[in-house]
Amino acid sequence: MSVGAGAPGPQLDDPARAGAFITAVTTEHFALQSAASTTVAEASSRASLYVLTLSSSLVAIGFAVNTDGFTPLIATVLPVIVALGIFTTVRLVDTGVQNLQLLSSIAHIRAYYRTLAVEGASYFPARAEDEADDAFASMALKRRPTTALFTIASMVSLINSVVAGAGVTLLVIEWASIAIALVAGGAVAVVYTTGFYLYQSYRYRRFHEGR
Repeated sequence: MSVGAGAPGPQLDDPARAGAFITAVTTEHFALQSAASTTVAEASSRASLYVLTLSSSLVAIGFAVNTDGFTPLIATVLPVIVALGIFTTVRLVDTGVQNLQLLSSIAHIRAYYRTLAVEGASYFPARAEDEADDAFASMALKRRPTTALFTIASMVSLINSVVAGAGVTLLVIEWASIAIALVAGGAVAVVYTTGFYLYQSYRYRRFHEGR
């Protein structure tokens, strides 16, 4: 959809209906802004929960380094952290896509606002021709392949890939040399990061194609 300044609004001859429509549009605008804020708050809380869990676990592991419980603790804690990281990143991608959907809907409403008066374009300027691009522009971003690398989901995924790689390294080092263990851990981290990037790109691509 286009969000150009000339986007036509609905023609309502009845003043009462026109007033009711404006009220409905502004109410929807407010609801969309509130929902967008909720997605950001949820993303922040989920990322904080993951980082807090990881840091607490690392502290516990540090205390257990020179004890007999180190290996059982690692074997128990690291898989849980990695699983939590996967669940967290998947939901963070969901909230990211949802936020863009909401911002795109706001851009559509702003396009209607521009038709209400001659000077409307100066008060509700179009940031881009496409509503999805307008949503990115509202966050001071441009839609490009590298944009997906700087989301909250990507940051959590990167941390989780290191945790997964470290876990595999500690596992392999029990049966192989340090070099082989490091290679195996690095490979797992790269595969994990690549898989997440492809998944996130697929989700955002579906969002753009669906508009």
